[in-house]
Amino acid sequence: MAANAFKIIRDEHRALASVLRSLVLLLDQYRRDATPPDFALLRAMLFYVDEFPERLHHTKESELLFPMVRSRTRECDEALDRLDREHERGERAIRDLEHALLAYEMMGEERRGAFEQAVRNYVDFYLDHMHVEESQVLPVAERVLTEADRQTLDEAFARNRDPLADPTPDGAYRPVFLRILMNTPAPLGLGAAAA
Repeated sequence: MAANAFKIIRDEHRALASVLRSLVLLLDQYRRDATPPDFALLRAMLFYVDEFPERLHHTKESELLFPMVRSRTRECDEALDRLDREHERGERAIRDLEHALLAYEMMGEERRGAFEQAVRNYVDFYLDHMHVEESQVLPVAERVLTEADRQTLDEAFARNRDPLADPTPDGAYRPVFLRILMNTPAPLGLGAAAA
């Protein structure tokens, strides 16, 4: 069965949204239970966000999907401009979040609140970002792109699939994603933390 770029994008958005929501739920659980956080798990979750959505998913959107849409119509230029700006800031935003986690790990409770607030801000931002893509850009793209455009997109999005959205993840990433899946709360998790 041929890949469908629009389905892959939506699947990857769902996987990322699950990780982000699970991150907030996990932090809430640590606070509620007055337990120390699993910093290795938190690092794995931020690694996922950096490795796939930031480096691969966004690149394909900004360098391929968005220019294709712009070449066919001007009707969502404002949304595309906003999304491109957000993609450009994305790498810095994840680095800031990783630094806030490191500060919490190294400095202790005095940095907990700052990290938790940074996570909540990032999650709110990212969920809104994906909503704009799905509600304002993808419907236009599905309507205006040619069959050749779609084939190019399908091929590009079929490469480097998000391991949490693809049932057959790359073997090199499997241990990282099993750690995330087995130790996070629902909607993502399957493990002890979800109980």
